[in-house]
Amino acid sequence: MSQPAATTPARAAARSVRDVVFVDGVRTPFGKAGDKGIYAGMRADDLVVKCIRDLLRRNPSLPPERIDDVAIAATTQTGDQGLTIGRTAALLAGLPRTVPGFAIDRMCAGALTAVTTTASGIAFGAYDVAIAGGVEHMGNHPMGEGADPNPRFLSERLVDPAALNMGNTAENLHDRFPAITKDRTDAYAVRSQAKLAAAYAENRIQPDLVPVAGRKPGEGWTLHSADEPPRPGTTVEDLAQLRTPFRPHGRVTAGNAAGLNDGATAALLASAGSAAELGLPVRMRLVAYAFAGVEPEVMGIGPVPATEKALRQAGLDIEDIGLFEINEAFAVQVLSFLDHFGIADDDPRVNRYGGAIAVGHPLASSGVRLMTQLARQFEEDPSVRYGMTTMCIGLGMGATVIWENPHHADYGQDAA
Repeated sequence: MSQPAATTPARAAARSVRDVVFVDGVRTPFGKAGDKGIYAGMRADDLVVKCIRDLLRRNPSLPPERIDDVAIAATTQTGDQGLTIGRTAALLAGLPRTVPGFAIDRMCAGALTAVTTTASGIAFGAYDVAIAGGVEHMGNHPMGEGADPNPRFLSERLVDPAALNMGNTAENLHDRFPAITKDRTDAYAVRSQAKLAAAYAENRIQPDLVPVAGRKPGEGWTLHSADEPPRPGTTVEDLAQLRTPFRPHGRVTAGNAAGLNDGATAALLASAGSAAELGLPVRMRLVAYAFAGVEPEVMGIGPVPATEKALRQAGLDIEDIGLFEINEAFAVQVLSFLDHFGIADDDPRVNRYGGAIAVGHPLASSGVRLMTQLARQFEEDPSVRYGMTTMCIGLGMGATVIWENPHHADYGQDAA
């Protein structure tokens, strides 16, 4: 008896990787953590909701039901930063209930990872449009709150316990790179303050800020429309007087490091085709991204191997990067990156608007701030084709994303 012909299982159609574009990004003004900060008494989820709503206001051609996912990062995922904050923020922002959401934690690179994760979904074809961002209310949730490090870290000497304190890791970087002196870090910090002040004076920061109304007992309501941490006019002499809290006679101070801050960010990402279909602007194209691990004791060096990996993926050299947005967790961390790649401390390509030393670093939210500032610099300088956003990450990691400027004459010629 003849056997029935074998049937071949149906195979999914081959997929091609799609171009992913950064459509828009916004953030709240960053505040100082603590009872005297502008967001004292406010909820973290309310801050990120304001960012999501403002993205929709700024991009009216986007039907809310076309958003395929909402990824929101927080380092301390409890209380008003818990309960799968991407989903709860989507509901609170008034997005259709059909729009899902999720939470992400990669410490300081939370929002950056929210972007790369949703961008991967867009490139694969699982999403057309997504929102990615982050929030950190360090006044409500101090860094490390509720953490319970496994005792094996100590008993098996897997990680020096001091590595769980970011300031200690910055001092360790100074030990490893003695050429990075306190004088250099203080001078770098002063330039960061000055560049941010100049950017504010030229109205380069304000267009992407979401004003937030806050109320304090006995003071009434105030509309916060500017960052709270900056100290314009800071001098090297001012910084020389600050104490070194992480080590006697150390080199890391409150003046050459980012502070403890509150704030939220959100970005709108889309496939290039969906952006064209919906009439959405294209402010950057994603070229490559990479994450890397390093010794937790010197976590600030993480951007170096992450950048080397991302450059290899993109087929680029460091000389091809015309703009750098480097998160300034600590000045020594930025300078170790610059020294590795042979870039001068005052190179005009680096952090043109200043950085986290001046503006603040609300942990999981900062990655999108870097992207938003890079996108605006791309608009101002069409001569730059490629830019980079990069940051160090607690417990010994680094993250880098390379972007292409749509205003450059050669934009998209090497796109997939």
